[in-house]
Amino acid sequence: MRDPYSVLGVSKSASDKEIKSAFRKLAKKYHPDANSNDPAAASRFNEANTAYEILGDKDKRGQYDRGEIDAEGKPKFQGFAGGDPFGGGGPFAGGRPRPGGYEYRSSTKAEDFDADSIFSSLFEGAFGGGGAKRSSASGGFSGARKAASKGADITANLSIDLEDVVSNEKVEAAFASGKKLAIRLPMGVEDGQTIRLRGQGQPSPTSGGEAGDALITIRIAPHRRFRVDGRDLRCDVEVPLRTAVLGGRLEVDTLDGRVALNVPAWTSSGKVFRFKGKGLTTKEGGRGDLYVKAEIVLPEGDRELEALMRQRSKEPAAG
Repeated sequence: MRDPYSVLGVSKSASDKEIKSAFRKLAKKYHPDANSNDPAAASRFNEANTAYEILGDKDKRGQYDRGEIDAEGKPKFQGFAGGDPFGGGGPFAGGRPRPGGYEYRSSTKAEDFDADSIFSSLFEGAFGGGGAKRSSASGGFSGARKAASKGADITANLSIDLEDVVSNEKVEAAFASGKKLAIRLPMGVEDGQTIRLRGQGQPSPTSGGEAGDALITIRIAPHRRFRVDGRDLRCDVEVPLRTAVLGGRLEVDTLDGRVALNVPAWTSSGKVFRFKGKGLTTKEGGRGDLYVKAEIVLPEGDRELEALMRQRSKEPAAG
């Protein structure tokens, strides 16, 4: 894959905001749903996704800039010191990994992986690229891995809030085994959608085999204020009678914080106001809208208003 900065068309000094903006433009331009007649669009879309997985993550971006991972987010294999893969100069010398080696750990701390298993990174980094061609008869390490039994998949249900859908922050999925994975939700994520993380399942029962996958099913929790309508959101807002008659300004909650609603004079209950781009994220990289319905609230125990209404009811109708 090409350099992630080149894929997104940004410089290495680009801010997080510039990177996010560039990604959204490319995702919208090359999304397969909008380019059904262009087979190359899907490739460009996936390339942009992979680039953003690295540059949109502060830790991964730092690893890439330092040369610790490649353009696909896989650890770079640095080779064996002294030409001895298993001797004192190797990456596993003294029972501890040296720079360029790999450390095998088991932890319940949240992990953030989207790449293949450690074996994939080890074999492909050490023997892929410009090295000698592998024998087609034996299949090399790649053939051995494919022939080995694949590890079992693991599954988890992840409950998220509407705020998580639009925040672009990572969420944590916990599996029955105690394993935890931190993931960034894809744009346009929907209730019931399953996200597959390759190589994050059970290890292969055969040495060198391919690990299983992690399957995370997304469940969007009901919101106390907003109702979901496709990628749009709907809610009600209470409007005091005085504001409805004379007009005024109200504060309205959105998933991104509060915004001002200018209520025109003589607003009736049921009137709907639209806030563009305040809904849920779409797969094309945009946002749906927020629709706010006015609900007129009468002042409780207002004797002056009651007297006025009684007086008006006795007045003859205007001729």
